[in-house]
Amino acid sequence: MNDVTALGFSKDRLRRLDEFMQSRYVASGRFPGVQVLIARGGEIAHSSVLGLRDVERGLPVEDDTIFRIYSMTKPVTSLAFMMLVEEGLVALDDPVAKFIPQWRDLQVFAAGGPVAFRTRPTARPMQIVDLLRHTSGLTYGIQNRTNLDAAYRGLHLAELGYDDTLDDMIEALAALPLEFSPGEAWNYSVATDVLGYLVGKISGVPFDQFLQRRIFDPLGMVDTGFHVPADKASRFAACYSATPEGGLALQDDPVTSPYLKPATLLSGGGGLVSTSADYLRFCRMLARGGELDGARLVAPMTLALMRANHLPGGRDLAEMSQSLFSEATNAGMGFGLGFAVVEHPARTLIPCSVGEYFWGGAASTAFWIDPVEDLIVIQMTQVLPSSAYPIRRELRTLVYSAMMERRG
Repeated sequence: MNDVTALGFSKDRLRRLDEFMQSRYVASGRFPGVQVLIARGGEIAHSSVLGLRDVERGLPVEDDTIFRIYSMTKPVTSLAFMMLVEEGLVALDDPVAKFIPQWRDLQVFAAGGPVAFRTRPTARPMQIVDLLRHTSGLTYGIQNRTNLDAAYRGLHLAELGYDDTLDDMIEALAALPLEFSPGEAWNYSVATDVLGYLVGKISGVPFDQFLQRRIFDPLGMVDTGFHVPADKASRFAACYSATPEGGLALQDDPVTSPYLKPATLLSGGGGLVSTSADYLRFCRMLARGGELDGARLVAPMTLALMRANHLPGGRDLAEMSQSLFSEATNAGMGFGLGFAVVEHPARTLIPCSVGEYFWGGAASTAFWIDPVEDLIVIQMTQVLPSSAYPIRRELRTLVYSAMMERRG
């Protein structure tokens, strides 16, 4: 561990962060355990592991614990896709139907249910950029908001643990209408799973192999993938659901988990497992403009484009979101190509910097990168849903309140 004072942090206030996590979440039984990693200027400022990774077996969280990162997969998939954009194989304004011909005549939901949807034509074709910024008109079954969400649930679209493939998902989506015409609203969706399908189709390399060869191997992300190999299974955390009483119910036992065998559906939207150390490697590459330890994945200008707000008209999520399920605090936040971005810090009502970019996963994992303060924060736990507790807002407050020296 480096000298936290030299990195601009208060030791006492970082200790307060750990005490808060321990008392509010671990000792209370709200979380089984938690890991927090803070890096600044390429050096570790703080690393803490609290509680258990497996309550039933009394196993502690450790530095190399493997977690389901769910939607923290999305930035990885989005970066993979932008590598193909850099190579000239696809453009952001290309129509999606150029690569998925069966989507050429997609319609927009007007009324009705799965047996007899009433539809209308789209105002314009879906573009690649719509998939990256979640303005495609696609949705998630977990939204529980519309009849179209119900249709997704009925078909188990993009749900982990089912035997469907990405090809099956694409064919099923071709028969369903969109929630809205592309570009008209923001809705958290299976769009990033579609990007994973396109990475494989456009590159000619299976999606999982593309990630391994082009991202994980170059960055040294040795514990990241779509399943947990047998020789690493002992490090895999249990996953829990938050109960109405404030406790935990086992949701996925690491000894019998479907993650212990190779995945059928390679979900670019939520299928990866990883460690905090691996994800820090990924974040450091992003923070350094697309390069880490001599491995150049994308150019700085490409990453700058990804970090820009791509919502039409420069609007924020509060203005455009139709989503009931989101990893974002909407006010003051835009959305780039794979993650949310801070546009107006004051509107968020939490400490943050202009240009900060971030996302999280369904099991309450989270990360953010603050380019102004040269800061990376990663938090891991395994509690569904991510909306059960305001942990992300609290963590931001605690981290920034421990920062005594600004760099911006």
